[in-house]
Amino acid sequence: MLRHLRAILLAASAITAVAAAPALAQDAPAAATPAPSAEAGIWNLGDLYASDADWTAAHDKLKAEIPNIEACKDKLVADSATLLSCLEAMSAFQKEGLRLFTYAMLKSDENLGIAANTERKQMAQMLFVQYGAAVSWFSPTILAAGKDKIDQFRKEQAKLNDVFGFMLDNVLRGAPHTLSQESETVMALAGALAGTAGDVYDIFSAAELPFPTVKLASGEEVKVDQAAYTKYRQEPNREDRKQVFEAFWGKWKEFEGTLGANLAAHVAGHIFDARARHYKNALEDALFGDAMPEAVYRQLVTQVNAALPSLHRYFKLRKKMLGIEGDLEYYDIYPALVQLDKKFPLTEGKAQSLAALAPLGEEYIADLKQMFAEPWMHVYPQPGKSSGAYMMGAAYDVHPYLLMNYNDDYESMSTLAHEAGHGVHTMLARRAQPFEKSDYSTFTAETASIMNEMLLQDYMVKNAATKEEKLYYLGMALETMRGTWFRQTMFAEFELKIHEEAEAGKPLSGARMTEIYCDLLKRYHGEAEGVMKIDPTYCIEWAYIPHFYRNFYVYQYATSITGAALLAERIETGDPKQRDIFLDLLKAGGSDYPYDLYKKAGIDMATPEPYQALVARMNKIMDEMEALLAQP
Repeated sequence: MLRHLRAILLAASAITAVAAAPALAQDAPAAATPAPSAEAGIWNLGDLYASDADWTAAHDKLKAEIPNIEACKDKLVADSATLLSCLEAMSAFQKEGLRLFTYAMLKSDENLGIAANTERKQMAQMLFVQYGAAVSWFSPTILAAGKDKIDQFRKEQAKLNDVFGFMLDNVLRGAPHTLSQESETVMALAGALAGTAGDVYDIFSAAELPFPTVKLASGEEVKVDQAAYTKYRQEPNREDRKQVFEAFWGKWKEFEGTLGANLAAHVAGHIFDARARHYKNALEDALFGDAMPEAVYRQLVTQVNAALPSLHRYFKLRKKMLGIEGDLEYYDIYPALVQLDKKFPLTEGKAQSLAALAPLGEEYIADLKQMFAEPWMHVYPQPGKSSGAYMMGAAYDVHPYLLMNYNDDYESMSTLAHEAGHGVHTMLARRAQPFEKSDYSTFTAETASIMNEMLLQDYMVKNAATKEEKLYYLGMALETMRGTWFRQTMFAEFELKIHEEAEAGKPLSGARMTEIYCDLLKRYHGEAEGVMKIDPTYCIEWAYIPHFYRNFYVYQYATSITGAALLAERIETGDPKQRDIFLDLLKAGGSDYPYDLYKKAGIDMATPEPYQALVARMNKIMDEMEALLAQP
């Protein structure tokens, strides 16, 4: 099976049952929205389909192709020409299906409260479920034909080797985990249930959770939804931060049982797939698609735990710089160490990003300029909009789209650079690779985006006008390491722990998840060492993290910041060879396994060295900050 099908089933939430696709609900007319434009921060979905009606027509036309593809079942390996023809038909289906899904997902995420848009997304997901069931015989048929026969076909048809060769090798590699044709059909149908819990989380957290309202010291009343929590947890006023935390996490705590049952169901689905496919555990199942050694995951956890003294050093520095008397609290993590009275509106964010990323070369900057000039982004928060930020680049023949919730602060500008890194990665990979080999792994994707964050940080530090401004950016660099390396690894530990408990047959309730998460929070934040006090109210935080509905996804942020730090350091020497090594990594797309692509770039993520280099960078930044603070 082509990698895109697995990617879409993992990345998107599937619908709740295998049934005929529903008719779209009729909502009340929506309020008028601004026309698509880069200046207004509104994306143009017309580049995908001119209208909802055009989408529906394309959907129905593609759905009618499923029987034609299914007809390949009995003739797939009859000869090399037939195999090529069938693979091309499957590839064409997936390409158009991903375009359909992209439109549906983006339209839905503009406002998760509009049922018609949610149902359109469900129709796109159902299309992939039906397609998956229709081609469930593919891998078993390739395996039954055997490597020798497939290799002979590849010699006869150059395209089988050049375009589909990596995919065919991957299918043959999966022989121990490929089931009979009948069982594969059942597994494909079961795929409709795989993302149900994620769908429930998305709708509940964005559209139905009754978020509380607090009154800040300024007198402003704020509804503490996810976007507001992200914004106001950075407030300089400590009492404001405290009440935002207590209100936000107190509300999530009210639904601990429900959200625990939801996540436990998702974990059970992972374990079902692993056991049905004869993996030793869910972690091996999750890593197999990328041929990722389990040693990488476990090495990350080991090295981050060994580096906790450096994290605790940062927290002590934070306490000192914020002037906190008494205990450092969990709500003291997010405010800037130095208050910078400076806004970064979207135009400024684009300009600074272009300047900071200049070391990546003319080709890279040309793509970045185009992305910023075109209406490819949905920028600002609005009611019902999906929280956070992401890049969606699955529509191969169109262009990447970026969703953000931009707040005109430095963190928003950094997020812009981050997501733009994904976008340019997509553009580079598409030019260098055919559709079939353009689908890169998250493992390399996050390297591209975190690289941008680091280059932006270094640029802002270098060009800071005052000592205080330099301290601000250095502090943000430390916060990136905390949030991306330590925090994401803490998430990875939590995810591994809840899977291991479920695999051992232990009950996995919301209360138990809170207990596990609380132990991790205390260890990572040094409660036993007197570094930070963790209020048990905040231990419900696991329920808020959407990445737990992605199968062992978060560890890749932490490995990526490790690789990105090394690559950024090399690029900033000005050596064009180092820049080209990085760009070659991006252009490779999905033409090789990510661990091997990293090794080609001179980094072995299964060894301690890359992680120790990142710790050294972190301590160097703290040395510089302490030296600045010692100045008059």
